[in-house]
Amino acid sequence: MHTLVQVLNAADAVARWHVHQRRKGTAQEPYINHLLEVAALVAEATAGSDVELILAALLHDAIEDQEVPYSLIAVTWGEPVANLVMELTDDKSLPKDERKRRQVESAVGKSDRAKLIKLADKTSNLRAVAASAAPDWSVTRRLAYVAWARDVAKGLRGVNIWLEGKFDEAAELAERSIQPCR
Repeated sequence: MHTLVQVLNAADAVARWHVHQRRKGTAQEPYINHLLEVAALVAEATAGSDVELILAALLHDAIEDQEVPYSLIAVTWGEPVANLVMELTDDKSLPKDERKRRQVESAVGKSDRAKLIKLADKTSNLRAVAASAAPDWSVTRRLAYVAWARDVAKGLRGVNIWLEGKFDEAAELAERSIQPCR
C-alpha cells in the first residue's frame, strides 16, 4: 500500500476511534487535533523520512485510550508500528501518580523512535496547557504538569535537536501563560 494512503487511513481510523474524546481544555477541541499535531511534529522533525514513525505518532493513544487491540494495529499497519504504539502505552490499571512516575523513569530507556513520539506528545500537551488549560486545573496543577513534562523530557533528549527546541518553546509558553504580567 502506498505510504500516503497508509497515513490517511491511520488518520481516518484514529478520527473514528477517538470521535467522542475531547481535549481537557476549555476549548474542548476534538482529540484528533492532538494526534494530528503529534504526527505533524514527528513528520517535520524527520523530514517525513519514517512513515512507520508517523503512523505510530497518529496511533500512539489508540491502545491506551480506546482499547484498540494490538493485533488490529499490527495487521493493518505492521508489527513495527504496533510495537512502537505499545512502547508508548501506559498501563491504565495503575494509579495516575504511578503511571506518571514510570514515564519519568522509563523515558531514558525508550527506543529513539519512541522518544521522538513521546517528545512530540509532551510538546503538544504543553501547547494545550498554554492555549486552553483544563478549567479545573489550578495554577499549582498547571505548574506541576510543566515541571513533570520537563522531567520526562530529560530522558528523551539526544534524538532530535529541532524537536527538543519545540518542546522547550512549548514549556516556556505554558509557564508564561501562568505567570502574572510584568
